[in-house]
Amino acid sequence: MKILITGNMGYVGPVLSRFLKKNIPAVQLVGFDAGYFGQSLTGAEDLPESVLDRQYFGDVREFPREILNGVDAVVHLAAVSNDPMGNQFEKVTEDINQTASVRIAELAADAGVKNFVFASSCSMYGFAEGGARKETDPTNPLTAYARSKIGTEERLKQSDLKGMTTTSLRFATACGASDRIRLDLVLNDFVAGALTSGEITVLSDGSPWRPLIDVEDMARAISWAVAREAENGGQFLAVNAGRDENNYQVRDLAEAVARQVPGTTVSINLNAPPDKRSYQVDFNLFKSLAPDFIPQVSLDQSIERLIVNLTRMGFRDQDFRNSPFIRLKTLERHIDSGRMGKDLRWLRS
Repeated sequence: MKILITGNMGYVGPVLSRFLKKNIPAVQLVGFDAGYFGQSLTGAEDLPESVLDRQYFGDVREFPREILNGVDAVVHLAAVSNDPMGNQFEKVTEDINQTASVRIAELAADAGVKNFVFASSCSMYGFAEGGARKETDPTNPLTAYARSKIGTEERLKQSDLKGMTTTSLRFATACGASDRIRLDLVLNDFVAGALTSGEITVLSDGSPWRPLIDVEDMARAISWAVAREAENGGQFLAVNAGRDENNYQVRDLAEAVARQVPGTTVSINLNAPPDKRSYQVDFNLFKSLAPDFIPQVSLDQSIERLIVNLTRMGFRDQDFRNSPFIRLKTLERHIDSGRMGKDLRWLRS
């Protein structure tokens, strides 16, 4: 089986590549990435891409169709990957996350690719009252990032993909250890704060709900989707990817981290304005379709792995919210240095 992973040099890609190599016999892996975050390594002893059979570099907005020759499945991770980046680069977010994503899916279908896996997000539920959100419930996107995910799903459903089995995995909020860590994710932020300053700062009043999924469990879900048959869920499937037990309030996440890092204090801003991003998610459809691939990593295990990951690299930066491990800060540094334009294209001398 030959699998192409776009955006493989980000947070999820290193974990996914190793997981697929370990769990799919004789798999061939090909990566395609712009290299925005290639230098954001976290103490890895070897380059994560060393497990790949081939690595291509390029912009998904000019994706070369010939790379798809002989590919059985595409895992499309490439995206402007969170709300702060989407807010600052709104038009680019639409171009990369939606327009380019649909074009790559159409090119894949033309090339005879059997399975296309789109990394979507539960953030499309936005602010949701009245219980856990199912796939059939209305969405309420509050950001450019969330709108781009919904827009891509709608376009994929409407496109003629020539019988290609297409799976949109609406992932819960990512967390956990990776060779390219992100610290702009809620649990990862809390662990970084506890380790560097002994304090977790919760910017909200702690009440918003977030579903979580460890990056290893994201890889587990993707390994199911790359081989999913259309009879199991339909030719096009949008499914919440996570586990019901992993719906948490933000204050509970902070307390869970504090329990594992002795001496940590938790500061909650009880006077903060309401955080409109609050949603619980129902994952029963995923459980019924992929019972052997449901998340297995517990919250405590995710925290423990993050502690090991950051300790291994000697991470001590109390100003980590301005570090290269915050994706927006990395893009801003590329732009300020003249390496990249505001359209997030590399500038060539």
